[in-house]
Amino acid sequence: MTPQAIAFDLDGTLAESKQPISTEMGVLLEQLIALMPVAIMSGDSFEHFEAKLLQKLPSSTHLPHVYLFPTNAGACVVYKNGTWERTYDFSFSPQERAQIREALDTALGAVGLAEEPKPVWGQRIEDRGAQISFSPLGQQAPVEAKEAWRTEYNDLRTAAWEQLVQLLPEFDVKMGGITTIDIVHKGITKAYGVKKFAELTNVTIKDMLYVGDALGEGGNDAVVLEVGVPTHATKGPAETAEIIQAILHATPTT
Repeated sequence: MTPQAIAFDLDGTLAESKQPISTEMGVLLEQLIALMPVAIMSGDSFEHFEAKLLQKLPSSTHLPHVYLFPTNAGACVVYKNGTWERTYDFSFSPQERAQIREALDTALGAVGLAEEPKPVWGQRIEDRGAQISFSPLGQQAPVEAKEAWRTEYNDLRTAAWEQLVQLLPEFDVKMGGITTIDIVHKGITKAYGVKKFAELTNVTIKDMLYVGDALGEGGNDAVVLEVGVPTHATKGPAETAEIIQAILHATPTT
């Protein structure tokens, strides 16, 4: 299909995990953005979007065609009048933050994950506004270290997740990425983001395309399937670049 709008996951799709997009990817995205609305959906905060995506796009990129959905669509940020503005933001209240922090302390203590490991790479608990994330090795841990941790200790992450589901029934608690646990408001997912993207662009969902590296069962992109958006699975940035090139070649220009 030739979509009228396209949404991408970020880590593992447009960029390697926790890394900025490449120069080549920036050029391809600039060309695609010139033709149609493009959404980026990720568990990252907007500040991470700036560092990993926006600063790597060519200066000539048509930013009004860019729709950013940080914290797994917990917010939507668009470019208007020369600045980035939020069309909505489901950030936690101070009371909700305190409740989630208390639950994390209880759950991590119960399963043996409270003590900070050595080494640790950055914050273990990160407040991203509309999402609070726990990463046992820190938010900036290298992929190799996270893979090794998951091989040995993923049962502890599962146990912590089970505790948090019980402690925080009014929130959604998800296991995301390689080692992370994410806590968000109920119903705020990438599927919600796809619906909002359709509303903002007046493009029907069936005329969109979602590209992600975790569309399989249990993957953090699979939730978009519930809204019926056409999808294309990718194994990483190199394959995503090929997908974009194919769309560019198939899309008529005016």
